[in-house]
Amino acid sequence: MTRPVTLFTGQWADLPFAEVARLAASWGYDGLEIACSGDHLDPWRAAEDGAYVAERLALLDSFGLKVMAISNHLKGQAVCDDPIDERHHAMLPDLIWGDGEPEGIRRRAAEEMKRTAVAARRLGAEVVTGFTGSSIWKYIAMFPPASTELIDAGWRDFADRWHPIIDVFEAEGVRFAAEVHPSEMAYDYWTTARMLEAIGRRPGFGINWDPSHMMWQDLDPVGFLADFADRIYHVHAKDSKRRTANGRNGRLSSHLPWGDPRRGWDFVSVGHGDVPWEDCFRMLNTIDYQGPVSVEWEDAGMDRLHGAPEALGFVRKQMFPPAAAAFDAAFAAR
Repeated sequence: MTRPVTLFTGQWADLPFAEVARLAASWGYDGLEIACSGDHLDPWRAAEDGAYVAERLALLDSFGLKVMAISNHLKGQAVCDDPIDERHHAMLPDLIWGDGEPEGIRRRAAEEMKRTAVAARRLGAEVVTGFTGSSIWKYIAMFPPASTELIDAGWRDFADRWHPIIDVFEAEGVRFAAEVHPSEMAYDYWTTARMLEAIGRRPGFGINWDPSHMMWQDLDPVGFLADFADRIYHVHAKDSKRRTANGRNGRLSSHLPWGDPRRGWDFVSVGHGDVPWEDCFRMLNTIDYQGPVSVEWEDAGMDRLHGAPEALGFVRKQMFPPAAAAFDAAFAAR
C-alpha cells in the first residue's frame, strides 16, 4: 500500500521554512507535517490571512510538496499542564505566555488550538497532531498518595478544556490526533482508553500513533494499532532503543540528557531501534490506514542531514502492498 511519507518539521524549526521544504523535496519526501514553530506556520495568521495561506501553499507547490498535517504540540501541551513554569516559558511565544499567569496561558493556548483547526482547513490538511498536556502527570509515582478523586478531577479538567476545542475541529471538518506520550493525559495503553472515554469518543478526537514512546514502556505497538484501529488518525515514524541490560540504566533515565549512555533508553533514527517496523506496517495494512507516515527525526547521536534521507528510504521499504489474494488460493485453481 502506497502512503505519502512526510517530514515532521518540528525538529527543523531552527531553519527557515523554505530551506526545510527544499531539503525534504531533494530527499524525495511527498510532503510535510508542518509545525507551528519558528517561521514554519503561524496558525493565527493562517486562520485569517488568505494571502499568507496562498504563499505557504505556493512555496510547497514549487517544491512538489503537499501539506498532509499540521502539528501544534507545544501549545497543546499548555492547555492542561499543571504546573506551568519556566519550561513552558522557554517553548511558548510571548503571545501565549503573556504575563506568565498559568490560567491565562492555558486559555490562550486553547484559543490557538482552535485557530489551528481553522488554519488546517484553509491549508487543506485534514489532521492536526499535538499534545494535550496534563494536570495529573505530576502524580505518576503515586507517592505521596494520589487519591482516586484527585485523578478523576484531572480527567474532568481534560474533558472540560478539550471539548470546546474539539467543537471547533468538528465544525471545521478537521480531526485532532493526540500523541500518546509521557507527560500527556494518555501515555500508555490504559490511559489512552480512558482519554477516549473522557472525551466521549468524539469523531474529531483520535490518536497520533508513535511507537517510539511505547517500546521503553514494554507496550506492544502492533496490538495498540489493532485495538485502537478506528482512532489512528496519524502516524509518526520514530524509533527508540532500550539500554537497560547492564543493570544500571533505569527506564526513567535518571534525569540525564538525550544521548547520554547512562540513559535506560533513547530516541534513535528510524530503523536503528527496537520498534518491530515490519509487523507495524503489516498491521497498518490490516486496519487499512490510508493516511501519511510522518518521519519525526530524533537521534542525539546522528547528524540529521544524514538521518532524515536514510529514514525516508527505510520507511519506503516497509511500504509493500498487501496481498491481493491468499497465497494458497492457487492450490484451488483447476
